[in-house]
Amino acid sequence: MTVLYLVRHAHADWTPDEDRPLSAKGCADAQRVADLLQTCPISAVYSSPFRRARETVAPLAIRLGLPIHEIDGLRERELGTGPTDSFVTAVQATWEDPSFVWPGGESNGAAQRRGVEVIQGLVDRYPGQQIAVGTHGNLLVLILQHFDPSVGFAFWQSLTMPDVYRLEVTDGRATCHRLWQPPAEIGDNQVK
Repeated sequence: MTVLYLVRHAHADWTPDEDRPLSAKGCADAQRVADLLQTCPISAVYSSPFRRARETVAPLAIRLGLPIHEIDGLRERELGTGPTDSFVTAVQATWEDPSFVWPGGESNGAAQRRGVEVIQGLVDRYPGQQIAVGTHGNLLVLILQHFDPSVGFAFWQSLTMPDVYRLEVTDGRATCHRLWQPPAEIGDNQVK
């Protein structure tokens, strides 16, 4: 069994620049990702080339003394120029039809093939080992959907930034478990 820890990047303030850095909250959560995974026997750390994904797995890589290997195939699915009034509506259209493409974008089907090819390559390269993989929300869900067709748009909507899933792959079959637990919010009735 090969284990992949699929890590969705932590919070980054939105800008049109895909290489945007993590926010202060995102940096703090990246440390929490490292806290969560640092005792796992991880052999390698891989990441999307986008800065927010690299910065999310960087504290883990530092603690483990491992380099971060960038793979372009782990980048986010390019949405393209969908309706500007609602990002969620634009994403939902791509989930309703895996071959649908907004102008200048990439279909879910194409992105899924790209992501699954990367994951299969890592499983082949690291049989029986554990690997951390920094990526993005849509691509992470598309990878999981390859192994479990019930995963879809609603699953994508439930993701947090960051999020961590343990994907166990054996002979082309996989099971998945969510590891990330968002920190409890401090309510008005709690000591601050």
